[in-house]
Amino acid sequence: MIISLLLILLPNKDTIGIASYYHNNFIGRKTSSGEVFSQHKMTAASNSYDLGTKVKVTNLENDSSIVVTINDRMGNKKRLIDLTKTGAKKLGFIKQGLTKVKIEVINESVVFRP
Repeated sequence: MIISLLLILLPNKDTIGIASYYHNNFIGRKTSSGEVFSQHKMTAASNSYDLGTKVKVTNLENDSSIVVTINDRMGNKKRLIDLTKTGAKKLGFIKQGLTKVKIEVINESVVFRP
């Protein structure tokens, strides 16, 4: 009974929105989590998920998916997630620059990182 009640109260974590990818100007800068940014990592920036959360990102244009860790925040409030170029290449939207994605939470962060 308690488990059923919890499932009803927990919101659906799947979200649809627009993804972009980082400009090279951010290479070597510290992210919000304190990590140094690299275009080669499978990380992302988002204002919708806690730092340290792992999410599955699916490109709705071609159905390709990747898993990334949220380690940064975004200045752009119109987009849902900002990926590294490695992530954008794997999702197949380097030429377009933007794509419509679905994001599913794999595991939420249990540790707050400044």
